[in-house]
Amino acid sequence: MNILNLPKKVALKESFEKSGNVLFRYRSFIPVLILLTTFPVIAITPDNDQASLFNMVSVALSLAGIFVRAYTIGTTPRGTSGRNTQKQVAESLNTNGIYSLVRHPLYLGNYLMWAGLALFTYNIWYFIVISLIFWIYYERIMFAEEAYLRGKFGGAFEEWSSRVPAFIPRLKGFQPPTMSFSVKSVLRREYSGILALAAVYFVIDYFRLWIMEAPLLGWRPTSVVLVITALLALVLRNLKHHTRLLSESNRS
Repeated sequence: MNILNLPKKVALKESFEKSGNVLFRYRSFIPVLILLTTFPVIAITPDNDQASLFNMVSVALSLAGIFVRAYTIGTTPRGTSGRNTQKQVAESLNTNGIYSLVRHPLYLGNYLMWAGLALFTYNIWYFIVISLIFWIYYERIMFAEEAYLRGKFGGAFEEWSSRVPAFIPRLKGFQPPTMSFSVKSVLRREYSGILALAAVYFVIDYFRLWIMEAPLLGWRPTSVVLVITALLALVLRNLKHHTRLLSESNRS
C-alpha cells in the first residue's frame, strides 16, 4: 500500500464532505443561477420549428419532478432523513416508500423540475450542460448526507445503500410507506418552490418574446399559470403562518 496516498484520499473525502455540507445550505440558489444563465442561451439560440415539442417535454419533466417531490414529502414522517432543510438531521432512516426505489428522491425531483426549465430554452446543449452541473453540484451534497447517515445508522445504512441506487430509481422492490399520504405536508412545504418554478418559466417565455420583438401584452399560458400559482401561494402562506389548518398535528 502506498502510504503517501493515504492523506490525500482522506483529505479528498473530507473535502467532499465539507463542500457538500456548504452546498447543502445554499442549494436553494440553484434556480437563481439557472435563470441567470438562460438569458444569454436564449439570445444565441435560433428559432426552433419543434417549439411545441420542447414545450410539452419540458413541462412534462417539471411536472414529474413536482410529483416526485410531493409524493416523497407527503409520505415521509417528521424527524427522518428526508425532512432536513437547514442541516443534517435524522432521527430515523427512510427505507420504505419511494426510498425503497431511490436514496435521494427529493434531489431527483429537483433535477426533473429544473431539467424541464433548461429544455424550455429550446437548446439541447444547454440542457446537457445543466444536467452535468446539477450532477456535480448534488453529488457533493449527497456525499455529505450519506456520510452523516452512515455515521449515525451504520449497518442499517450500508444494507439499504447496497441495494437501492442513489439517483436513478430501480423499477422493482417497492415497499409501501409507513405513513399515509399527507396533503397538508405537501401544501405547507411545496408552494414556494412551485411558485419559483412558475416564475422562471414566465421570465424565460417573455424574455424570448422580447428577443424576438414579439408583442408582450396579452395572456399566455406561462402568465396564467404564474398568476394562479401566486394566488394559491399567497393563500397557503397565510394559512401556514396565521392558522393551524396546515400544521403537522392536523395532517391528513
